[in-house]
Amino acid sequence: VATALRTFVVLAGAWGMVLIVGSQSDLSHLDARSTGLLVLSGLATGASWLCYFKALQLGSVSKVVPIDKLSTVLTVLLALILLGERMSLIGALGVILIAVGTLLMLDADDLRGLPRAVRDGGGWLLYALGSAFFAALTAILGKAGITGVESNLGTAIRTGVVLVMAWVMVAVTGKLHEVRTVPRRELGFVLVSGAATCASWLCYYRALQDGPASVVVPIDKLSVLVTVLFSSLVLRESVNRRYLVGLTLLVGGTLAMLT
Repeated sequence: VATALRTFVVLAGAWGMVLIVGSQSDLSHLDARSTGLLVLSGLATGASWLCYFKALQLGSVSKVVPIDKLSTVLTVLLALILLGERMSLIGALGVILIAVGTLLMLDADDLRGLPRAVRDGGGWLLYALGSAFFAALTAILGKAGITGVESNLGTAIRTGVVLVMAWVMVAVTGKLHEVRTVPRRELGFVLVSGAATCASWLCYYRALQDGPASVVVPIDKLSVLVTVLFSSLVLRESVNRRYLVGLTLLVGGTLAMLT
């Protein structure tokens, strides 16, 4: 329900930007390939969001976010294989550091519990991994589909797909009745989150249009620093020394990929 509600804000902001820059006239010039890839990117985004917010519901922010950032590693690998992008030796070392840092940010019990979570079809870690996988697909499909399409228009099109998918999931899971019962305070946070997401997407897909996915995505994932800081100061979630070492490796690996 939260995902579906916030997507209204994202969609409104995206189409608002389309009207501001005047790219709505490009709709008539879209080819089938770009449109199809943008739609698939939107579906992948919807799947990633559903997994991500389910993971946040079951686990703590400081644990879910690092796993979600594994999409960086997956995106880079897919960009090398599918998009033919290149990477330096230092960049490859950065990918390894990101993977190792992410694992260090997890408790040993969480890792040992993964097979059981897979077997039972649940658990925050399983949903967080799903979020990372679909986020990687989002970036690759978005990069391929945004080529030749004005970035704001591309963002608006795929956001419409996410909106439809989110509300279909709300209906399928029988949660439509909960829309009217969302507490006003939580609704406010959800809507503000949607506005932040819209701003992030507009910047992200413009960057993807102009630059390689294997560089844009790692920079985008540096948001983990802000998220961890927020979860510690505002949500009062605790972090240990092992976690901080992992975070340092993750950030160091990301910066290495930019060289």
